[in-house]
Amino acid sequence: MLVSMSDPLLVLGSRVTHGYPGAMLRSRLDKALALYCGQQIIVSGRGEAGPMATYLIERGVPAERVVVEPEATSTNENLENAHRLAPDAVLQVVTNDFHVLRTALWAWHLGIAVHLYPAPTPWRLMPRNYLREVLATPHSAARIAWRRIRG
Repeated sequence: MLVSMSDPLLVLGSRVTHGYPGAMLRSRLDKALALYCGQQIIVSGRGEAGPMATYLIERGVPAERVVVEPEATSTNENLENAHRLAPDAVLQVVTNDFHVLRTALWAWHLGIAVHLYPAPTPWRLMPRNYLREVLATPHSAARIAWRRIRG
């Protein structure tokens, strides 16, 4: 899998416990580390971006290559805020496998060019997260449809 050195990686936030990335977020961050080839890495999420940056820096990513976006609280905000930081880039988005469809849906709606890289979901977290996504994806689709109808 080839990742452009000119386009930033964007790692979407997920659960942080006691200031440390949870298993699902570590999976995303480890995927980003495997893809990393010197480009910027944007870490995005309120309360999550700081611990994400620390995780990457502790594993060898130079601090000046990590961009912290600490405001996003949802998938669409992650994409919108990262797009503002790199408006001409194709965002190389890292999220968990179950979350790829909803992320692609939001990127399409927002007109943001992305390439998605799925990180594996830890086995014990699969049932809860896949079930949540069964509800969250149609909800996002309905929100997008409503936004498009309203213009």
